[in-house]
Amino acid sequence: MVCCLLYNEPRLKMMKEAQQSNNANLSSPLFPQTTVIEYTKPSDLKGDMNETFREKFPHIGLTLSKIRSLKKDIHKVAQEDCGYEEPTVAMAFVYFEKLALRGRVDKQNRKLCAGACILLAQAAKIGSDLKRLEEHLRLSRRELLAFEFPVLVALEFNLHLPDHELLSRCRRLLQTT
Repeated sequence: MVCCLLYNEPRLKMMKEAQQSNNANLSSPLFPQTTVIEYTKPSDLKGDMNETFREKFPHIGLTLSKIRSLKKDIHKVAQEDCGYEEPTVAMAFVYFEKLALRGRVDKQNRKLCAGACILLAQAAKIGSDLKRLEEHLRLSRRELLAFEFPVLVALEFNLHLPDHELLSRCRRLLQTT
């Protein structure tokens, strides 16, 4: 009896007739439209994404999944291991993406590029301290930046300091403060 009552309702009757004629696209809570998406293995999906990426950017020597993996590595090293803040990690991402889009990153140098991008992002963050240096040392930004490279050459590009040199200075600083 319930079936008969539902079928006799004018709106349902009209929808049923439209469905039988196959000319109408029904969309209602009683006749919902559904889309069936076949299951795709993650490896197949990954392959399709990499292929689409390769077609769009043929000059890039890495796959999309490898670039994503390297960005995860950048995040882990920069933020979790080194303690850098999010803006620094974001800068490293941008530097790495720019290098990749210019075709400068390949299988042989990918980790070197990622590491260098982290270092450059941290160095760029120091740029905000230039104003303080200008004020305290009474130097112009132009002079200071122009002299940075000659100092780097004089140090023979060796900015890594042995622990014994660094620790002795740290002890003195701690004693004087």
